Amino acid sequence: MATITRFEDIQAWQKARELTRSVYQATNRPAFRLDWPLRDQIRRAAVSVMSNIAEGFERGGDREFIQFLSIAKGSTGEIRAQLYVAYDAGYLAQQDFQTLQDAALGTGSLIGGFMKYLLVSRKGGVKFK
Repeated sequence: MATITRFEDIQAWQKARELTRSVYQATNRPAFRLDWPLRDQIRRAAVSVMSNIAEGFERGGDREFIQFLSIAKGSTGEIRAQLYVAYDAGYLAQQDFQTLQDAALGTGSLIGGFMKYLLVSRKGGVKFK
């Protein structure tokens, strides 16, 4: 039985933090920075992933946590869609686009796996403090 005492210990949150950092770095480049609506939207989506994992954890119950994880996972899809817009607009090179896509996919996959784990172990698997 695993005990998670802080949201910072959750691997999906750690990956979401890395993704957010990468999104901020990419959107700080001159061409991207000038498209403030897209820049702000993709940044908000990245922050949403981290924030929803943290908020769901702090609420203390599996059912509600799973709902927040679902929202966080949805935000990874939003990031991926916005990356296509940025790539098509010429704000990202192919390699940068692919690296960010892979990070968003990996983060979403971790969140999805964690959701499945919580659903299977609802009868005593993960304890929150």
